[in-house]
Amino acid sequence: MEVVTPELLEEFKERMHITHDEDNNLIRLLSFSIADIKFKCGPFEIEKNEIARELVLERTRYTYNDVLEYFNSNFLSQINSLAMSIAFEEGDADATI
Repeated sequence: MEVVTPELLEEFKERMHITHDEDNNLIRLLSFSIADIKFKCGPFEIEKNEIARELVLERTRYTYNDVLEYFNSNFLSQINSLAMSIAFEEGDADATI
């Protein structure tokens, strides 16, 4: 399970206007989203990569609202862009995606 910082949890709760306590569920959803985006795009530090952070928050929003099946198609361009930027950051200019 991916580590979810308290800051990321609070950012998601504020974005979704969640005021009640369901932190354990939200941490689990955020963790799954981090793992999924890393699987699709490659390793990143969520505190330093704003595009990855945004994708994690959006995927978690889709999961929370039980419409995850639409996430990949709606964010395909951003997912591909993140994967390419991570590949190039790692110095793998010959990467094909």
